[in-house]
Amino acid sequence: MHRSASPRLFGRGSWPEVRRIGDLLRTETIGGLLLVGAAALALIWANSPWREAYADLSNLRVGPASLHLDLTVAAWAADGLLAIFFFVAGLELKREFVAGDLRDPRRAALPVAAAVGGMAAPALIYVAINAAAGGDGLVGWAIPTATDIAFALAVLAVISTHLPAALRLFLLTLAVVDDLLAIVIIALFYTSELHLVPLLLMLVPLAVFTVLVQRRVRSWWLLLPLAVVTWALMHASGVHATVAGVLLGFAVPVVRRAPGPGPGLAEHFEHRFRPISAGVAVPVFAFFAAGVSVVDAGGFAEAFTDPITLGIVLGLVVGKTIGVLGGTWLVQRFTRARLAEGLSWWDVLGLSILAGIGFTVSLLIGELAFGTGSAAEGHVKIGVLTGSLVAALIATVVLRIRNAHYRRLCAEEERDDDHDGVPDVYQRDEPA
Repeated sequence: MHRSASPRLFGRGSWPEVRRIGDLLRTETIGGLLLVGAAALALIWANSPWREAYADLSNLRVGPASLHLDLTVAAWAADGLLAIFFFVAGLELKREFVAGDLRDPRRAALPVAAAVGGMAAPALIYVAINAAAGGDGLVGWAIPTATDIAFALAVLAVISTHLPAALRLFLLTLAVVDDLLAIVIIALFYTSELHLVPLLLMLVPLAVFTVLVQRRVRSWWLLLPLAVVTWALMHASGVHATVAGVLLGFAVPVVRRAPGPGPGLAEHFEHRFRPISAGVAVPVFAFFAAGVSVVDAGGFAEAFTDPITLGIVLGLVVGKTIGVLGGTWLVQRFTRARLAEGLSWWDVLGLSILAGIGFTVSLLIGELAFGTGSAAEGHVKIGVLTGSLVAALIATVVLRIRNAHYRRLCAEEERDDDHDGVPDVYQRDEPA
């Protein structure tokens, strides 16, 4: 007899999806540790007696001037390497909503609502602070809206919390939706000038790329040049070049053409490019983006009298917490769902605070909003780093208090008495 049940928030989901997400999170965790190490190295170098060498390296120009690609090394990291990051984000988002557990609108509603709330609340706090102070700070309203999943997972790895798989999946999906909304914001609000000819020409290699991948072509010598031309034309159009990465990711099909076991093309590309994104692209960007000289920025005292810095810190620490927690509560309120067995709102609070770790996309938007090398950009970096660190420390306290409880939940999830490789709880229960 079918047993009816109330809708559950943060249910376990299906075992294949949990196993896939577990593998993915291990890659992101390693990448997050590399990201933190790269940011720390940049901060140390930028505030050492050799900080001019760091600035010279960042400002070194490389590339063909005839193609408008004579960019600084730091710009190549932001415009070029981050396109790989957003390509993987596009693949992951499409994979989740086409073939993952989130293809069910009821399950997708929670991370989407939390992501929207987690972007709206920080933006409102930032705008309120900067509008009251006047000045030109309002242009940076989107800086505290992003969640850095790699940095957040690195924090989880350091504090060794046994966070349940459902909560980790929620954090990952929230960050992926967050990245998608961030790239829409970048395209709509941080495009200073638009050149229609290269933008229209960009559609040609993108269309050819789409046709080839839809035919399941995997030859890198065909696809890579098309991707590079798409990126270069997007860059020439004035729209931030990372948008090309998302469009290319969305073009890749998720479902296999022939039925049977094995990954689809999107999952195949994700396995290939996620290590490059997490292990190279994001850490290198962090190295060039996080290296703020406190002396050149006027010191911490001056930075924290700037409403830009205050808006970012409060947006990340307070705004993200209110937005993610509030979005989750609204879903619960209007669907009359209950938290999954064993979880409490303290767990959601800890996760909401952890979502306040903004780094990669926040620093990128800061560069686009205020320009590279400006005093305001230095204050943006101090605000992003400080807000992320405070959010990480508070989340660590909350999640560590609950860690003994998480350990018991994980022991139940991992129990496999029949030794068939599938935990018993996924065979006994229907996915929530």
